[in-house]
Amino acid sequence: MSFNNLETLYRQVIMDHYKNPRNRGSLTGDDHLTIDMNNPTCGDRIHLQLHVEDGIVKDAKFEGEGCSISMSSASMMTQVIKGKSIEDALKLSTVFSEMIQGKDVDSDVEEELGDVLALQGVSKFPARIKCATLAWKAMEKGVDANKA
Repeated sequence: MSFNNLETLYRQVIMDHYKNPRNRGSLTGDDHLTIDMNNPTCGDRIHLQLHVEDGIVKDAKFEGEGCSISMSSASMMTQVIKGKSIEDALKLSTVFSEMIQGKDVDSDVEEELGDVLALQGVSKFPARIKCATLAWKAMEKGVDANKA
């Protein structure tokens, strides 16, 4: 597949998650973590809820406002971490952070990231990196609070 075709495919995946976000909404009950974060630089904000049980992310939902990068990243992140252990979710967050800074992703992790790989191109736009990482930073904050 040519570079232009791959870039077009990635843009389509990002826009699909933006227009049809997965896991958008709120968790019911009160047995979940709630994390609110924003990016004051551009105004993106996220309200993330995580249901963690026995060290496993059982469910994840988000609400928020922001650009297509920010909101699609939140949609992708909630899909990827559901069913993962806290440790695995944090490892994926580290891989994502490195990828978004332009580092190559190991082939053994590519499949686990799924649609998240569509955000690789953000590394070419440093001003958008904070948009892409907002949901992931919120998840890290929530998971760290849960460990304490």
